[in-house]
Amino acid sequence: MVRLSPHPELLGAVSTEGVARFRVWAPEAARVGVVFEHAEHEPFALTREDGGYFAGATRTSAQLYKYLVDDAGPWPDPCSRFQPQGVHGPSLLVDPSAFAWTDAKWRGIGIARQVIYELHIGTFTPEGTFDAAATKLEYLRDLGVTVLEIMPVAECPGRWNWGYDGVQIYAPYHVYGDHEAFKRFVDRAHALELAVILDVVYNHLGPDGNYLGCFSPYYFSKRYRTDWGDPFNTDEDHNAGAREFLIGNACYWIREFHLDGFRLDATQSIFDSSKTHLLAELTTRARAVAQPRSIVFIAENEPQCSEHLLPVKAGGFGMDAMWNDDFHHTARVALTGARDGYFHDYTGRAQELLSCVRRGFLYQGQWYEWQKQNRGSPLRDREAAACVIFLQNHDQVGNTASGVRIHSNSAPASYRALAALTLLAPQTPLLFMGQEFGASTTFTFFADHAEKLSQQVHAGRRKFVSQFRAYADARLQALIPDPGAERTFLDSKLDWTECSRHRHLLSMHRDLLRLRARDPVISRQDRVGIDGATLSERSLALRWSDANHGDRLLIVNLGDELGAGSIAEPLLAPPRGCGWQTLWNSEAPEYGGLGAFEPVADHGRGAWRIQTQCAVLLVAAPRITNPEVPA
Repeated sequence: MVRLSPHPELLGAVSTEGVARFRVWAPEAARVGVVFEHAEHEPFALTREDGGYFAGATRTSAQLYKYLVDDAGPWPDPCSRFQPQGVHGPSLLVDPSAFAWTDAKWRGIGIARQVIYELHIGTFTPEGTFDAAATKLEYLRDLGVTVLEIMPVAECPGRWNWGYDGVQIYAPYHVYGDHEAFKRFVDRAHALELAVILDVVYNHLGPDGNYLGCFSPYYFSKRYRTDWGDPFNTDEDHNAGAREFLIGNACYWIREFHLDGFRLDATQSIFDSSKTHLLAELTTRARAVAQPRSIVFIAENEPQCSEHLLPVKAGGFGMDAMWNDDFHHTARVALTGARDGYFHDYTGRAQELLSCVRRGFLYQGQWYEWQKQNRGSPLRDREAAACVIFLQNHDQVGNTASGVRIHSNSAPASYRALAALTLLAPQTPLLFMGQEFGASTTFTFFADHAEKLSQQVHAGRRKFVSQFRAYADARLQALIPDPGAERTFLDSKLDWTECSRHRHLLSMHRDLLRLRARDPVISRQDRVGIDGATLSERSLALRWSDANHGDRLLIVNLGDELGAGSIAEPLLAPPRGCGWQTLWNSEAPEYGGLGAFEPVADHGRGAWRIQTQCAVLLVAAPRITNPEVPA
């Protein structure tokens, strides 16, 4: 036995210079031992520490191990750093210091001026690995993306999974590569000045391969429930180990993988009545571990409790941003006209889109008919970047019956117009992988489980989508893809040949992101400096005021052609001595449009005529004065 030096942040096991160190929480156990596989080393007992932990260290050449708890088991390590044989196999001893990082100059990110790209490692490339995904990083940088949001990579059962059924949250999914593959991905991203944040699930674990209950009955709550499984015990008796399991996980990803932050899944289902909420403690401690780097936290919170965005000292959770489902929902209704299911409380009118740009969330405490209760809370004075807006994400594509993407289910011209609003608005935009080139591939819920569980998952999927009346049709129910079928997974992989075949849409996204990054007015993300008005139920105008660089005017029209003639809206009046010039138009032929024309004759002196299903960005520029014509 090797003397174990104090190492309070250690959870799980590490191996450095031939010495293996172990630490596991099992507060009710009398004995915990380590069992090695394929080695002559005898099992050895860990020593009980304060707080219900067992720890120990030994010299060994072994690599694979499991734990015995009161002679029961053996079971994989709850904090395993890698599971080479999957969730039921042995854990691998890892040396966290072995990887040669090259990102010493990287200082992290804040939420301002970011463009997020959500991707799933298993379906992003044909190979479905971290190393294959790394070959696409230059493409993403050149597209204009600044932050990669990686869908959950925690070890999960089977050969494919969305990632939200993870059970070993410290171990990257072995199907995606070896235990250093994720580090190679992050290191390469930082070299290209791309940030990497990880989608983490701290509200439950999946049903298959979850061995936490074998170590302690106190990992999970007996008071609360979620739609997906038992939540963690954060505020009941003997909760310290469960809290440290989650907080330690966030610190682990930051410390050992150099991640730039997290997207936290379904925070409304992380229940905690403690004086200091788990999430407030987690953001505080993870930021301390990251120093001197800056990291970001983005919450998914269906009720849109904006208190999450307040600093911890002000009673919040210290989140930097939150997904804005309201924007997606009203945009989807605007594009499709369908108000079925949870789209019930949205009209898709220009007023709703404009309110999202001006005020963030649409529901900030008023009645929400779909849930028969009030929803949301005031966003207060949080900056525009604190709202993440999108036309697609994994949930909203996957929640359709067959995983069809919104651009495949709407008029191309209208989609281009709303894409412009999404990418030029002051909020933080998010693209879902393949959206930029109009991917025709579906993205359907997929999860590889044993046969009985797989049948239950398929039945549960059918029941979930039946909240949409159209999807409750028995004929449609029969067509809902089986999540456990390999075909469902393979059909969700991107087809990269579509980049060239759909080059018009790809060019549009590149140009819009270039405008967003380089335009001195739009790039400021200054919501206070924006005014807006509706021109009709289906059209709106946004006006950026800037005396130094010239005002900007974005007109988005999803309805019939407007004009020709005068429009009694003051925001359309150019500044004195200036006229409007077109910077960008969604109907340009290079974007697949039918052709663009100037929306106002003679730089603002003539009649307005605004194309149908079109977005046009104008800049105020000084008129060239004709001495024979009064200015």
